[in-house]
Amino acid sequence: MKKMNFRQRAEAKWGLGFIAPTIIGLLILNYYPIFETVWQSFCKTGDFGFTSTFIGLGNYIELLQDEEVYRTLFNSVRYTVVYLAATIAISLVLAVLLNRKMKGRGAYRTIYFLPMVCAPAAVAMVWRWLYNQNYGLINHLFGTEISWNTDPNIAWISVVIIGVWSSIGYNMILFLGALQEIPRDYYEAAAIDGSTGIHSFFHITIPLLSPMLFFVLQTGIIGGLQLFDLPYMIMDQSSRAWPTVKTITYLFYEYAFDKSDKGYGATIVMFMIVVIGIITLILQKTEKKWVHYE
Repeated sequence: MKKMNFRQRAEAKWGLGFIAPTIIGLLILNYYPIFETVWQSFCKTGDFGFTSTFIGLGNYIELLQDEEVYRTLFNSVRYTVVYLAATIAISLVLAVLLNRKMKGRGAYRTIYFLPMVCAPAAVAMVWRWLYNQNYGLINHLFGTEISWNTDPNIAWISVVIIGVWSSIGYNMILFLGALQEIPRDYYEAAAIDGSTGIHSFFHITIPLLSPMLFFVLQTGIIGGLQLFDLPYMIMDQSSRAWPTVKTITYLFYEYAFDKSDKGYGATIVMFMIVVIGIITLILQKTEKKWVHYE
């Protein structure tokens, strides 16, 4: 290897000095917590959240026998499946419609994207008022008395509605960007061959959008399984419907902070990493079968 001269060594030192804050920040704020979480998952947290005693696989054995873990995981998976299906379908339809030439197209795009820039706490407060059984706008408009936040059969759907409303603008913009990269020649050639709009949508648009669909699906699954803020902010933990919307991420928060059992909380995190990792691996393995790159 060729040795660096004095000037090259000086430039390398200056370069290292400039990136040193970023490297230190990654080590302290990203990598150290990862190793600490792994270590804590093998420990039992002492009284008042202090001291940790190594107990091996004790936390993992307890987790595999904990029914609440599976119940909250089911809540997270149910939310993710319904939320993703609705979000992708609505966002894709809106993107196709707003990709055409129409009056006020920019205004419509802005309106649909606005929920994405709203603060989650503000969104939760507004929707909590909308869902109020006695004074909420939704029940007032439709003349109903539905217990959106307290009925165990409806509460999880209420959370899904907010999640979809908050996300369709962002996904719509992603799909719009991908749609604008599709050459018009494909559609013109298909029209000459007698293809209808619906036929072209499923045989041209969807295949050419599949890379973006894959990205939205993968990131949506990861984000959905990590849901925490919406149920926490729009519902009371004392509500009879709370067990139906309580997610596994909130279960981690409950053990790590409310019960000061950081060891078991870290174990729940590791369990979620494994679940998300398996799903991601399956998606990556099936990518070549349905994702088409030009």
